Amino acid sequence: MWIDSHCHLNHENITELGKPSELIAQARAANVSGLMTICCEIHKEFDELKQIATNHDNVWCSVGTHPHDAAVQNEQDISAEDIVNMVNNSKKVVAIGETGLDYYYNNSPSEDQKASFRKHIRASHACNAPLVIHTRDAEDDTVTILEEEGRPKGVLHCFSGTEKLARQGLDLGLYISFSGILTFKKAEELRKIAQIVPLDRVLVETDAPFLAPVPKRGKVNEPANVVHTGTFLAELLNKDVNEIAERTTENFFTLFSKAKETFKPL
Repeated sequence: MWIDSHCHLNHENITELGKPSELIAQARAANVSGLMTICCEIHKEFDELKQIATNHDNVWCSVGTHPHDAAVQNEQDISAEDIVNMVNNSKKVVAIGETGLDYYYNNSPSEDQKASFRKHIRASHACNAPLVIHTRDAEDDTVTILEEEGRPKGVLHCFSGTEKLARQGLDLGLYISFSGILTFKKAEELRKIAQIVPLDRVLVETDAPFLAPVPKRGKVNEPANVVHTGTFLAELLNKDVNEIAERTTENFFTLFSKAKETFKPL
C-alpha cells in the first residue's frame, strides 16, 4: 500500500475532480491506503481539514501557516501555544505545517516568513509533532533557522532543491519527500538526488492538486496519483515496487507516529 504524505483535499482546483470523500475513495481503489491533507492558512481552513480527517479513516491533517501567508494578520495572531493546542486536541492532527521559507515568490516579507517558521518550530518541539517544511530559493536561511531552533523532526516536502540541501537535511535528521516533479523530463538533477537518499528517510507525495506526475502531467493532480511517483522511484532505484511502497509507508508512520494510533487496515 501507498501513503500520500502531502495533498490539499480542500483546494479549489481539486474540486473539479470530486468531493474529498470521492478523492479518498479513488485513492483507496488505487492502493493508496492513507493520506495527509495539509493546512496552509489556519484561520481559513484548519477546521475544515480537521473535519475531513475526522470523518474518514486513514486520513490525517496538519495545522500550519504557509510562508506565502506569513504576513496575514489573522495568521500572525495565532500563537505557538495555539498551534500546540490544536495538535493536542485531535487524534487526527498529526503534523505542523506546511511552514518554512519561500523567497521565489516572496508573497510575504522574509522577516515575517522567518518569524512564522520559528513559531512553528517551537510549537513542534512543545508537542513533539513533526514539521512539514516548504523551502524554495531559501536554502541557507532554512537550514540556519532549523539549526538555531534545535533541529526539529520533520520532512522537506516536495523536494526540488540542491544536493547540498538534501545532504544538510539528512544531517539534520529530516526526511525527504518526492512529488511528481521526480518524473518530469528535465528533473535529471532531482533524480540524482533521489538516489542518495537512504531508503529509511524517503517519502512520496502528490502535493495535489499540483504537480501531477507522468503520465498524468498537465492534469489536476489527486492522491491516487502518488502510485505513479512511487512506481517511478522504485524503477529509478532498481527496487521492487512493493518494497518501495512498504518502505515509504513505514517511513510515514515512523515520522508521523501519531497517525499510526488511528490507522485502520483496509
